[in-house]
Amino acid sequence: MKPAPPWFSWLNPVVTLLLPFSSLNVVAMALAEDRIPAPQLVPQPVSLSVSAGTFGLTDRTAIAAGPGAEAAAHHLAEALRAPTGLPLPVRSEADQPGAISIELDPGLASRLGREGYRLVVRREGVTIRAAASAGLFYGGVTLRQLLPAAIHSPKPVAPPTAWTAPCVEIEDYPRFPWRGLLIDVARHYQPVEFIERAVDLLALHKLNRLQLHLTDDQGWRIEIRKHPRLTEVGSRRRESPVKGNSRQGDGTPYGPFFYTQAQLRELVAYAQTRHVTLVPEIEMPGHFLGALAAYPQFACRGGPFQVRTRWGIEPDILCPGNDDAMAFVQDVLAEVVEVFPGPFVHIGGDEAPRDRWKECPKCQARIKAEGLRSEAELQTWLNRRVERFLASKGRRLIGWDEILEGGLTPGAAVMSWRGTAGGLAAATAGHDVVMSPTTHCYFDYSQSRAPGEPESIGGFIPLPTVYAFEPVPADLAMDQRQHILGAQGNVWTEYIRTPAELEYFAFPRAVALAEVVWSPAEARDYADFQRRLERHLQRLDQLEVNYRKLDR
Repeated sequence: MKPAPPWFSWLNPVVTLLLPFSSLNVVAMALAEDRIPAPQLVPQPVSLSVSAGTFGLTDRTAIAAGPGAEAAAHHLAEALRAPTGLPLPVRSEADQPGAISIELDPGLASRLGREGYRLVVRREGVTIRAAASAGLFYGGVTLRQLLPAAIHSPKPVAPPTAWTAPCVEIEDYPRFPWRGLLIDVARHYQPVEFIERAVDLLALHKLNRLQLHLTDDQGWRIEIRKHPRLTEVGSRRRESPVKGNSRQGDGTPYGPFFYTQAQLRELVAYAQTRHVTLVPEIEMPGHFLGALAAYPQFACRGGPFQVRTRWGIEPDILCPGNDDAMAFVQDVLAEVVEVFPGPFVHIGGDEAPRDRWKECPKCQARIKAEGLRSEAELQTWLNRRVERFLASKGRRLIGWDEILEGGLTPGAAVMSWRGTAGGLAAATAGHDVVMSPTTHCYFDYSQSRAPGEPESIGGFIPLPTVYAFEPVPADLAMDQRQHILGAQGNVWTEYIRTPAELEYFAFPRAVALAEVVWSPAEARDYADFQRRLERHLQRLDQLEVNYRKLDR
């Protein structure tokens, strides 16, 4: 977590919104004194100054890309051309009158980091400056929000619109480096085209991690070339629970559904251009039945097994006492890291019943040979083996907070889901943490208790609850707070079948979480967020996002 930068001497004296204080009060002062409306931005930037006048896009507007800024310039140009129909050529000449100038400025790194940016809009032109390409990209995201909501339309807008943005100076950077969303594609597969759309929606909100829950008891969704039965067998199930009654089967075969490695590489590249990192999750040792159905010899009892057709927890899990099973895990991960270049690989680690291990001669022999005291420590032994293997490939292990139970491996990061206590314990011990508790971040929970809501797994997390989330525990020592990498919302799909349903559960709660992980904590004001969200939903309307409408 970056320390706050010093006060900015360049702030425009006309109207200044200093968000570390009360944004609501300052917005009111701006409206009363100068009648200059504050831009409705989400997430709220760190510092914003508004002055009189506007900048307008015309058929003469060009985008001037400085050295190294070409990718950001072309991406912004494409986004602006689609709704406006304007040519918006990208040129290398700097300081063109009326241009949108995009420039790398390494000198901003100490103040704004790699994802921060400075955006200046004047009548005569726009300048976006950042220390790295991610900051330039996010500056472009903010510029689009300054324009009419129709700028987010993926197709030409009719009738013609005045494409104007207010004159502002913005200096902005994220509070946390990990700003994420999880999509469970194991229970219900989501098409490649929707994963691309999800990446676009994350990028629009300055979220930068998309975790793909690729494997579970109910399905294996990633091609592993060395072990083809994983998708031949594991990517299909005999049936699924019927809608409205999870104890009854629907009688309809599901699958085969999986992503080829070529498809995943294309998704990785697509996300990289939008500064979103895809995080693969390969569950082990529990939630492993999708693999055991294909290779039953890697379970303690040896099978046979079928891909699970009901939700819940499966007692048959990976056998860590089996050397061949451990080699199989390495085979899988060796191909996963070749597809996903990001620094983290998520190994799950949650909800792993260890009863089979207590009865398994191989597991008990492993416990004795390694001098372990319990089955919980056997899971830590497994994690340590996986961690060393991932480290040999230049990757880090991250897992759900159950990986704490037998003692953490040295370099492991923890994703805390059973409340924040696990994250607090891990951070106190010097481990990096992503907060993702069921209390605030489980977007498969119901958003309302009113009649007519879609079927859900249970629980209740309305929009204000998400917005109130504070990822840093109050009792965490100051010198350990840098270990809180950020937070993540999770969309588990036991009861979410289609992209439209997934969008309904994710939005607008993901918008609230985006502000939690980007904007200064001191500035958070739910009433002000609601006002800005009303405007932001017009942008989502342009994108035809199936978000849940706000309660009135």
